[in-house]
Amino acid sequence: MKVENVPEKTMKVLQIVEPGQAKWQDVPTPEPEADEVLVRVEGVTTCPHWDMHIMDGEPMFEGMHLPYPYYPGQPGHEVVGQVAAVGAGVTGFAPGQRVAVWRDGGPTRKGGYAHYVPILAENLLPVPDNLAPEAIASLELAMCVQVSFDQLIQIEAIRGKRFGVSGLGPAGLIAVQMAKAYGAAEVVGIDPLPERRALAKKLGTDTVLPPDAEAFPPDRAGETALHAALDTTGLKVSIDFLMQRARHAVAIFGVLREDITFGPDHWYGTFSLIGYGEHNRGAAERALDLILSGDLNLSPLVTHTLPLNRYAEGVALLRTKEAIKVLFLP
Repeated sequence: MKVENVPEKTMKVLQIVEPGQAKWQDVPTPEPEADEVLVRVEGVTTCPHWDMHIMDGEPMFEGMHLPYPYYPGQPGHEVVGQVAAVGAGVTGFAPGQRVAVWRDGGPTRKGGYAHYVPILAENLLPVPDNLAPEAIASLELAMCVQVSFDQLIQIEAIRGKRFGVSGLGPAGLIAVQMAKAYGAAEVVGIDPLPERRALAKKLGTDTVLPPDAEAFPPDRAGETALHAALDTTGLKVSIDFLMQRARHAVAIFGVLREDITFGPDHWYGTFSLIGYGEHNRGAAERALDLILSGDLNLSPLVTHTLPLNRYAEGVALLRTKEAIKVLFLP
C-alpha cells in the first residue's frame, strides 16, 4: 500500500444517527482494502432526494431498510478528491492523483461525507486538477443522466428534434445542456419554479414553460408538439403531461413510484415509453467528455457551499428549494 499525506490517525465523518440528527464526529482514519482507493475528499455535492430521504427517515425506494445510526459518511457519493493511498491489486491510480466518483458504491459502504473515504477503484475516474470542485463533483449524476440520453440517441430522438425536459432540478439542468450538446433543434424546459426556468434559460435552453395547459396546450400532432422528452421527476403528473405533448417517446429518469397509463392514444404512431437503463463507465466517460469540452457546466447547479458540520442546514435549504445543490467541504 502506498500512502501520502495521511498524518492523522483520526479524521471526521458525518453520520446521521437518527432521522433529523447528524453528527460530525471523530473516527479512525480508514486504510484502503484490496481493490480500494483511499480518497482525500475535496468536496461532495448533495444528491438532494437521497439526502432529504435519509435525514427524514424515509426510504428512497420501496422496501428499502434504513438502519440508524445510518452508515458513516452516507449518503454522500458525489465526491471529488485526491488519491491518498491505494490498496492491494489497484493499478492506474497513484497518491496525489485527482479523481471523481462516477458510480455510487451503494449505501452500505462508507460514504463521502468525511475527510477520507475508501472507494472501489473501479468506481473512480481521473479528472483534471484545474476543475473547481463544483465543476466536477457531480460527475456521478451526469453519468446517470447520460444513461437516459444513450437510450434516446439509439432511437434518434434528439438530433434535429424539438426535445422537452420536465423538472429543472439538478438532473433536469444537466439534461437540457446534454440535449443541446447532442444536437436538439430546440430544447424546451418545463418547471413550475420561475427561478429554475430562468437558470435553465441561462444554460442554453431555448424555451422555458410552466407545466400548465394554458402555457403549453396538450397536442401530440401540431407544431407545438415535442418529438421526444425526458422526465426527471418520476411523478405521474409530470410524465402524463409529457405523454400528452410528445409524438414519439418519453423517457423516465426520475425514480418512479406510481403506475403510468399507456392508453389508446399512445398505441398508434410508434410512441415509446422508456424506462431507465444501467449505470456504466462508458456513460461516465461520455459525460466527462462533455464537461471537459465545455458543453456541460455543472457549476451553476451548486447554489450553496457549506462546511460539513452544517449538514442539517444544507438539507433544509434543499427541502425549501432555496438550494439546487449544496457543495459540502470537509
